[in-house]
Amino acid sequence: MAYLFLLGAIASEVVGTSLLKSTNGFTRLWPTVGLVVAYVTAFGLLSQAVKTVPVGVAYAMWSGLGTAAIVAIGAAFLGEPLSVTKVVGVGLIIAGVVILNLGGTH
Repeated sequence: MAYLFLLGAIASEVVGTSLLKSTNGFTRLWPTVGLVVAYVTAFGLLSQAVKTVPVGVAYAMWSGLGTAAIVAIGAAFLGEPLSVTKVVGVGLIIAGVVILNLGGTH
């Protein structure tokens, strides 16, 4: 169940981060409200996940997988360039998360 909370936290964080640009520096009300709701939800779910999952592992997964998702969303929907360097970097982040999970005590 803790990993479901963690996946929900990652999804909520990705939604919030995806809305960040559309807030226009927090000057647009509804994107800003969506961002705040998404981040509050993300931290609420993350706090439930770390009751069981070690904090280091949970945070590595939350930040690493969230970063990978945001890079993909940026390339697919926001017109951001996708370079070999970005792909390698995201691959290294994901490899680090996998290594932490393999060596974690859970």
